Amino acid sequence: MGTGAHRAGAQAAQERGERLEAAASVLALLADRTRLALMERLGRGEADVTTLTEACGAARPSVSQHLAKLRLAGLVTTRKDGRRVVYSLRHGHLRRLVDEALNVADHQLGSLPPHD
Repeated sequence: MGTGAHRAGAQAAQERGERLEAAASVLALLADRTRLALMERLGRGEADVTTLTEACGAARPSVSQHLAKLRLAGLVTTRKDGRRVVYSLRHGHLRRLVDEALNVADHQLGSLPPHD
């Protein structure tokens, strides 16, 4: 393999590694019951902290901390609506990822047969 091809291969491996690291980081954030509940609720549409607190059943300070982590990671966005802060998912891939994780859980809990 020539030097140019070796460099291109090394760059591709580095990019793949960075991609895997970013994906693992997203999955690690979603590996928390409260954050997963928040993401599931936001998958149905934008919501404020009060609505999200009711939806996930956690204490408001805890919900605010989890939302801050999700926002810092770039998974959710915010906008002001008067004095309220309204949260939404950054993109549909996140909604589908959460939906699929919950579908896997449904299969495990309901002993449903695997399928594509």
